[in-house]
Amino acid sequence: MTDRTTWTNWARTETASPVRVEVPSTADDLAVAVKTAVSEGLAVKAVGAGHSFTGAAVAPGVQLRLDHLDRVLDVDPATGLVTVEAGIPLHRLNPALARHGLAMEILGDIDRQTLAGAISTGTHGSGAGFRSISHQVRGLELVLADGSVVTCSDEERPRLFAAARVGLGALGVVTKVTLQTVPLFALSVHDAAMPLGEVLDRTHELAGAHDHFEFFWFPWTDTALTRRFARLPGDAPLAPLSWWGREVDDKLVTNLGLETLCRIGARFPGRVPALNRTITRAISDRSFTDLSSKVFASHRNVRFREGEYAVPRAALVPVLRELKAWIEAHDEPVAFPFEVRYGAADDMWLSPAHERDVAYIAFHQYHRLPHQRFFQACFDILGAAGGRPHWGKMHDMTATDLAGRYPRFADFVALRDQLDPTGVFANPYLDRVLGPAGR
Repeated sequence: MTDRTTWTNWARTETASPVRVEVPSTADDLAVAVKTAVSEGLAVKAVGAGHSFTGAAVAPGVQLRLDHLDRVLDVDPATGLVTVEAGIPLHRLNPALARHGLAMEILGDIDRQTLAGAISTGTHGSGAGFRSISHQVRGLELVLADGSVVTCSDEERPRLFAAARVGLGALGVVTKVTLQTVPLFALSVHDAAMPLGEVLDRTHELAGAHDHFEFFWFPWTDTALTRRFARLPGDAPLAPLSWWGREVDDKLVTNLGLETLCRIGARFPGRVPALNRTITRAISDRSFTDLSSKVFASHRNVRFREGEYAVPRAALVPVLRELKAWIEAHDEPVAFPFEVRYGAADDMWLSPAHERDVAYIAFHQYHRLPHQRFFQACFDILGAAGGRPHWGKMHDMTATDLAGRYPRFADFVALRDQLDPTGVFANPYLDRVLGPAGR
């Protein structure tokens, strides 16, 4: 246990001053911490790396840090099943898997999150035929609101498993995860600028033609920065970026250069369109091949705000055109790009890709520039297109809004109310998106 302190997430959009912070070393220790908090009338929230932009992990009562629950427990190279403690960060899990000739099937574009945080919010990558990190889960261990330690899978407590793989921290504290990994593989990457109009005309074709496809578009430009990945065996010859190439492209241009130009834009918002064109021209085409975990994720040092919605794929192009028109009509100084990715339908109750193939549209703004009006326009436009928000990114939806977007929303809330009728794991964000516990 540590003294009361102030916690702030990475984006500095959320803060909390918990009554106390607990750092358990085992699931049993965590269960004791939950029981003790309940006896004192305190709510409990687990927190990972703080990479959620929402208040999902805000803990006004007892904050549980999973820093010591970070071990790899069991690896079966024959089946690819790997069991790990839930507090392990992805950037440490990936090399541990590689040492056994294994890899995560897909990853998001950063790897700083804990595994529990990534699956609880539905973190995903991009690939028309691939699903989120949560879909790779084959079993979970959780501590429930009564302090009991339970396990679930497709065969054991299947309803809990269907809900808890994207559980928002509302059903219990995830302490252990069994993952279905795949044999180690490499990715051949081609980054190239293309005319935005051509990418919009061909985006579904491009997504279907490559194992993984995504693109970035800076407002006020007519260029899309595309990324195309092809999966290769793990023993394929590698041609990674040189140290110098990585330093120039990923640090000097993408981080230091972007930070500098964004600071100029924050001071002189009228220059943002020209600065965006400068940034787009500075990012060069390149090709390389490296192990998947070194390709999927990249370093993001420039601080920003972010929201993201999963829309039906047919809505992608009309929505992007509408967002482009809104920005230009309102002379909005948007200094960060839109990011477009793809995902396949799945069966997890609160997954944004539940029962439909989706396109993910992420929108960003530099943290020193105002974001409220721009984000509200994104919320309105993407919401009107049937979009479902990413649980870890900024949005304005409530339980009333969300109930009609998820066929199993009522089932999830009913299960939450059964497992946690007094709101042990509740906080203001969960009250907003799920409704108060025990209602």
